[in-house]
Amino acid sequence: QVHVVESGGGLVQAGGSLRLSCAVSGGIFSIDAMVWYRQAPGKQRELVSGITSGGSTNYADSVKGRFTISRDNAKNTVYLQMNSLKPEDTAVYYCNAVGKAYYSGSYYPADFDSWGQGTQVTVSS
Repeated sequence: QVHVVESGGGLVQAGGSLRLSCAVSGGIFSIDAMVWYRQAPGKQRELVSGITSGGSTNYADSVKGRFTISRDNAKNTVYLQMNSLKPEDTAVYYCNAVGKAYYSGSYYPADFDSWGQGTQVTVSS
């Protein structure tokens, strides 16, 4: 079973920084993409930033120039460095990982699309 675990959230003042981490484990064969989403109270979940296995990245317009996504393939971990945080960045941040993994009883790796439990980021004004 694939596990996705986020960490690094917390309370920070506007203008401050946080670094989120997302670690994927559990029979991993390959990870094609890892993506950060966020969901604020009363709002829909939105894409924040993503990175592919080849290192291609994308960002929501609202975070460009402030957030940086990076990836450690050896550790199956993705990071989101968040600088110049604003109160509107307050949300639960979720990590989504897509790839292939070995499951019990299977000879070949199978696709997975797994989510973490989320980590709260609160930015005070």
